[in-house]
This record gives sequence, structure tokens and C-alpha cells, in this order.
Amino acid sequence: MLGWELPPHNSGGLGVACYHLSKALALKGSSIDFIVPYSAPHDAIDFMTVHGATKLSPLHKFGMGAYDSKFLKETEEQTDSQSSTIRQIQKRYTQYVEEFIEDKEFDVIHAHDWLTMEAGMRAKELTNLPLVVHVHATEYDRAGGASGNPIVHEIEYQGLMMADRIFAVSNITKQIIVEKYHIPANKVEVVHNAIDVADLNDGYEYDTRTYRYLEGLKDEGYTILSVVTRLTVQKGLTYLMEAMAKATSKYDRIALLLVGDGEQRDELVELAAEYGIADKIFFTGFIRGKQWRDAYGVSDVFVLSSISEPFGLTALEAAHHDNAIIVTHQSGVGEVLHSIFRYDFWDTDRLADQIVGIATSDALKTSLRKNIRNEYARLSWHDVADSCMSHYRTFEKQTAVCV
Repeated sequence: MLGWELPPHNSGGLGVACYHLSKALALKGSSIDFIVPYSAPHDAIDFMTVHGATKLSPLHKFGMGAYDSKFLKETEEQTDSQSSTIRQIQKRYTQYVEEFIEDKEFDVIHAHDWLTMEAGMRAKELTNLPLVVHVHATEYDRAGGASGNPIVHEIEYQGLMMADRIFAVSNITKQIIVEKYHIPANKVEVVHNAIDVADLNDGYEYDTRTYRYLEGLKDEGYTILSVVTRLTVQKGLTYLMEAMAKATSKYDRIALLLVGDGEQRDELVELAAEYGIADKIFFTGFIRGKQWRDAYGVSDVFVLSSISEPFGLTALEAAHHDNAIIVTHQSGVGEVLHSIFRYDFWDTDRLADQIVGIATSDALKTSLRKNIRNEYARLSWHDVADSCMSHYRTFEKQTAVCV
């Protein structure tokens, strides 16, 4: 398994998905060596062996283009082992993989996203083992539907072409792979993400003191909306700000908790002021742990406003914390959740109406919360692992036929 991050050293949903998928596969009997590009303890992981490809701290990779690759460029070889660009780390990662596989036996190479595709292709070249490329997001997603970075496009194209099987986290992602990269549809399997309810039921209790001011607003009749995301163009947050301005002009008792950080933060602060809703928007910065869980806890309505969202694990997490859910039609999680409101990311009038509708109707809010509980609880990483295992076994059959 080739990945770029694992909890607690993750900066996004990629690491969360890799963690839960690997855990479910291990429970099915898989023996997994998981390679990450940094060195750090993973004390909560006892179901597989985690290997660090470099001596770098996990903090080193943040802000280097893993999720926002518009500034990525090819560079010369590094001269300082402690000061590397993401491309240099990828080269060192690939070199580590080359050495790692020399004296070991594996059945499948499973690479996650463009970050590890080059290493996956090299491992396939050296071992002739089947390569699974797992697409959690494409460069078209990260660029918010724009062209994105040509270097990343080329890596993705090569990886998708070389893969023996491609796992896409939604039908939306599969469509991009087929239409944008011209990959045969029968090579791409849709493997939706899921949620580990048992992992979230870990004794956590919501603490009203974490967001005391927002609790005070709720006592005054406010509805609290939340967004848990990176503050980047892909997430459609400028449209959300416009919708908030329209919603509050119709119904004043609405506030938005914006959880996360990113290059758009200052722009969003300025927009809030420009729209006259600065007193309605609350920025937390990047958080994890208790503050992260409590952000869901204080929220009544969760909004996934992405321009292009391959899946959207945060919507499942918010549903578990008793939120009503609004997502864009461009978000893959809408393929597995149905008791939700949906809209096109650019349709700020519709989003504003949906926000006001939920905020002004306790019956509607209660109904959405209740119905979605039955839907997200049916999703299981064990089912995802079963699907992956069935595709792994097809490689065994193909090998037997070849022999």
C-alpha cells in the first residue's frame, strides 16, 4: 500500500480513508506494508506495518502541493536532505520503494492518488505485480474544474494507463477518469468511501464549552451551519459566502462555523466584511481532535459546497454528529446519502433558500437528521474491503490462466 499520509499526521480526508480501508482489509486477513513519505509514530495502528520513506517530519509535507498543486513544478535534485520540494520527496519515496521490494514478496501494489502513482508504476515495472490505482481526487477536482497543473495531469494519465485496475471513490470521479483521461470504463470500479461508526463511538462527549459563544447564539434561536474543509478554490466557499449573505437578508438568526485553513482564508475574511456578514462567520483555523469533534457537535446543518468533490467524508462525519446535510450535485457523497438537500455549486439562490428553509422549520430539520441516521449507518468499510478483496482475487485468477 502506497500512501501519502495516515492519522494522526494527516492534513485531509485522504489519510482518513487510507486508515479505515487498510484496517478493514487487515481484518479480512490482508497483510499490509504501508509506506508513507515521512517518519513518525503511528501508535494507534497495530493492524499493519507502517514504513517511513524519509526521515522528514510529517509537518514537512504540509502546504507543498499534496492537495493544492497549482504551484508545483519540476526542480533540480535537492542539495539539503532536510529541505525538499514535493517532487523531490516523491523521487526519494520512489527510491525507497525500489529498495523495499527487492527481497520481499507481495501479491498486489495498491497506490493512492497522484502522489504515489510514480512509485506504484516503478514497483509494477520491477515486480510485474498487478497495480491498483485508487483515485480519491483528480487534478480537475483540486483545480475546481479548471485545467490544473500539467505535471500532475501527466502523472495521473500515466498512472491510470499503467494500472491493472482503478478504484474511483464515486461515479463522478469515474466519469472524470473516463472522459478527461480517456480510460476505458470497464477498467474503473466505483468503490465508495464509508464510515466507521464504532471508531466514532469511542466515548467522545460533546463539550458545550468549546464553542461557548455559538452555544449562546443557539440559546437565542440561531441555527449554526458548519463547513469542515480546506479553504481552497475546489471547495466553492466564495459561493457559500454569497449564499450566506442572501440567506441572512431573509432570516437573520444564522451563523456559519468555518473549520479549516488554506490559501483562501484572507479572501474569505474580506468577502465576509464586504457582504456585511462578518459577525455571522467564525473561523477556527486548522483543528483536530476534540475541537474538531465539537465543531460537528455545535452544528445544526453541515454544508458541503464543493465545486468538485470526489466523495466528501466530512458529510458522513457530520451526519453521525446529528447534522442535517446540504451538499452540491458535484459531490460524490450524494450517491450514497439521499435524505439531504442538494444544489449546484453556483446556485447561491437555491442554497440560500435551503438554509433558510431548514433554519425556520424545526420539523424539517428534525426529519432530515432522523432520516439520514438510517442511511449513513448502513455504510461500512468492511463492505468496501470486501469489494477490494474481490478485485484482488481476479488478479489471482488471471495469473492462473496465464500459467
